[in-house]
Amino acid sequence: MARKRTASADNLKPDARYNSKLASKFINCLMWQGKKATAMRIFYGALDQIKKRMPDASPIEVFTQAVEHVKPSVEVRSKRVGGATYQVPMQVNKTRQQSLSIRWIIGAARSKAGRPMLLRLADELMAAYRREGEAMTKRENTIKMAESNKAFAHFAW
Repeated sequence: MARKRTASADNLKPDARYNSKLASKFINCLMWQGKKATAMRIFYGALDQIKKRMPDASPIEVFTQAVEHVKPSVEVRSKRVGGATYQVPMQVNKTRQQSLSIRWIIGAARSKAGRPMLLRLADELMAAYRREGEAMTKRENTIKMAESNKAFAHFAW
């Protein structure tokens, strides 16, 4: 039995500095082992870096646009039909688009080693804002995969 929304969607409070629910969700996804203060320090440090490097743009606006740019419109889902498994392209709903976008940005920042996480996150957010970077590549690959499997779209039900 699949649920449409979790209780966390109702109880999510906007973050303290920017009053943004998206920022609050991002911090929660960034958090490891319940260390929210560390996640907040990384997130706000990344936004401060963005403010330093892009003085003409608002850091929360850069963050919001970066998440918007990474959101995928379609994805492939495995569907088993008569003993064969097909990669079926399907539309992605809004909450899943947002969670995939957040997950890809954080994953791209974590995959780069050798620098503090706040710098890696700032770089990835600015790259996504400019429609570049690893998270955007992941989005484009997902859309290409859906495009190439368009022949199996009739299995989507």
